[in-house]
Amino acid sequence: MDIAHHLAATLKQLRHDRGLSLTQAAAVTGVSKAMLGQIERNESSPTVATLWKIATGLNVPLSYFISAADTPPRPVYDPQQNGMSIAPLFPFDEQLRCDYFAITLAPGAQSDSTPHEAGVTEHVVVIHGVLELQTAGEWRTLHSGEGLRFAGDAPHAYRNAQPEPVLFHSLIHYPPPR
Repeated sequence: MDIAHHLAATLKQLRHDRGLSLTQAAAVTGVSKAMLGQIERNESSPTVATLWKIATGLNVPLSYFISAADTPPRPVYDPQQNGMSIAPLFPFDEQLRCDYFAITLAPGAQSDSTPHEAGVTEHVVVIHGVLELQTAGEWRTLHSGEGLRFAGDAPHAYRNAQPEPVLFHSLIHYPPPR
């Protein structure tokens, strides 16, 4: 199953398991009913930012949408974010409640992230290049080998102002289920 079909099937199954109509799912995710329907019918490829909204609203890890447990991880490209790709390095770990991703930002790319679920903590470590990271309204510059832990349940953003791509890893801890 390719990533688009996996995403569509996963969204539809999660919505069904929760007994949510498209209208109700739109209300809890902040993503329009039309967009959710297009994703479920595999007529639209959502941005990473949209997937985060859906995952947060449905209280599931982002990796549920971008990698099937029985397939090797593949990157998800986000053309509307101007050059961002994300690939799960390890599948979601239910016991540790974490996702682990490799993220690449092309030169000039910026990704603004809406707040994740309450209690989410992110750990970012730059592997190659220079990353600008905004947390608590402040931009910080991280170089290769540097990292930062921050509350993912507040607005934050990633930016690459350099002429070379930046690769960073993001470890995301989710709170215990409600």
